[in-house]
Amino acid sequence: MVLNEDTGRKVIVTHPDMMPGIVIADPELTVGLPPHITAATGMDALAHCLEAYCSPFHNPLCDGVALEGMRLIRNHLTDAVADGTDIAARSQMLAAAAMGSTAFQKGLGAIHAMSHPIGATYDSHHGLTNAVVMPYVLVRNREAINDKLSRVSAYLGLPGAASDGFTAFLDWALELRGTFTMPHTISELGVEESAFDALSEAAAADPTALANPVALDVAGFRDLFEKAFRGDLD
Repeated sequence: MVLNEDTGRKVIVTHPDMMPGIVIADPELTVGLPPHITAATGMDALAHCLEAYCSPFHNPLCDGVALEGMRLIRNHLTDAVADGTDIAARSQMLAAAAMGSTAFQKGLGAIHAMSHPIGATYDSHHGLTNAVVMPYVLVRNREAINDKLSRVSAYLGLPGAASDGFTAFLDWALELRGTFTMPHTISELGVEESAFDALSEAAAADPTALANPVALDVAGFRDLFEKAFRGDLD
């Protein structure tokens, strides 16, 4: 994260030298990963697929990749967390993670825009932070993504998908967090109310915010940080 001298805002810059030249997706190399890290990285893959699918930009190829990635996560994440030696589950999760990174060429959104400055300020795990803020962003974006999440829930076979697909997906995300004993609020990550102004400005300036289905300014992000701090999903 660096300071933009023209705007006075902190922005995240990715240098090309920091991008990997090759990826070795060997599930046997992940067997020793602790359950809580397996869960957090799995939720990160879900956030990538979810935000890519919900992005308002047009890329049907990325939509298809993201949708199938979410299906793999639905079917295999809990197994990979429960048994780290389950090579089949880990292999499918590696595929889902790769699919998420492919799909988010379409864009991400407010989940990542909030997670980036929280992680930079409080050194929280990126995937875990995504999992914590995910439900609040979904509720904020509901009007714009209701139909999309209805299609996702139907494809994933989530309980209640036929009557209210959005709620079915939200309930599944909350269920996953509960299963993995993840925090419900950003206060549990160490975030302080005194940081809301700086976090909101950084989130609004984050490049991922541009692909959020609902346009959010600094005030909009501050409202999200406040809700995520209080645990307010109304």
